[in-house]
Amino acid sequence: IKIMEKLDSIIFYNIDKAIRAYRNYAQRQLKENGFNITIDQWLIIKAILENPEITQNEIGNLVFKDNASVTRIIELLVKSEFITREVHPNDRRKTNLNVTKSGKKIIEKVQNLIENNRSIALENVSKEELEIMNSALLKISENCINTKK
Repeated sequence: IKIMEKLDSIIFYNIDKAIRAYRNYAQRQLKENGFNITIDQWLIIKAILENPEITQNEIGNLVFKDNASVTRIIELLVKSEFITREVHPNDRRKTNLNVTKSGKKIIEKVQNLIENNRSIALENVSKEELEIMNSALLKISENCINTKK
């Protein structure tokens, strides 16, 4: 009988734990600094800014969210006037998403905080460790995406 390994020795548990700890920390920082936006909302605004013709499905793939979550977040962003949504002129099933001036402004304002959050989270992690970790994570992703088994 194989003895069960401890959770904190499982790499995927530790990856998930690190991501959740970082997201909780980053969200707390947004709130404490008076930003009325969530990490997910920030990610979606950024995705639209970087990919002006992006579809809702593509946003979901980019930020690892299901379609229902993306729809809900977009609704909130429209209500907050960070983005606008218009029916595509040539295809009524599609919508054009555009970031408003206030959406661009909040992305700019939050940018410094995000960079500060990252530097705090990565404190005592060397450049070499980061490069190795990044390389290993990319390999894990590739292995899972390209597996035929």
